Amino acid sequence: MPRPRMHNPDVVLDAAENLAVRSGPSTVTIRAVAAATGVSNGALYHAFGSRTELLCRTWIRAAQRFLAVQAEQVGQAEDPVAAVLAAAEAPAVFAEQHPLSTQLFLRVRRTDLFGDDLPEDQRAALDAPQRELVELMKQLARRLWERADPAAIDTLTICLVDLPTAILLHRDRLANPLARRQLRAAVQAVLHVGPPPTASHPTR
Repeated sequence: MPRPRMHNPDVVLDAAENLAVRSGPSTVTIRAVAAATGVSNGALYHAFGSRTELLCRTWIRAAQRFLAVQAEQVGQAEDPVAAVLAAAEAPAVFAEQHPLSTQLFLRVRRTDLFGDDLPEDQRAALDAPQRELVELMKQLARRLWERADPAAIDTLTICLVDLPTAILLHRDRLANPLARRQLRAAVQAVLHVGPPPTASHPTR
């Protein structure tokens, strides 16, 4: 009996994500994904081209899911400070909605998935989520301080990257309500201090 053709790419991406998170990135092979999904090797190569492309698309889907959750959280906030707090807490909300994608995007290092030798188009696609995050930080910085210079972006990087990583991720506390309260308190403290003044934005 012929093996089924692929009709839903998400089934394949789900299988690759599951293998990468539960068994390690090295276990994600075309053969392993074919065995997990029932899709033929040929159909997988036709759809994805290579193992690296399959991994790239799996990681990018996880990144896009995270950014969508974060954007939704920010969009529901009533003011700029609440928006930053919502963006900072996005990893915890993401973990509730997409636990495996959370593990892949926030815990597995890109170098463990792809190495350093990537085609330029794949590297650009992998870098796109980072650029989107920077754009979000610029928007938030303008709302908070009417500026989006490197110092302002650095302050928001502390809020949206450094503190969530230290408080939630490195300590494995994504589902810990106290950790989320601590994160909010830390972010509020950083926002209270704000970025360093510039010539055009002196200390008030």
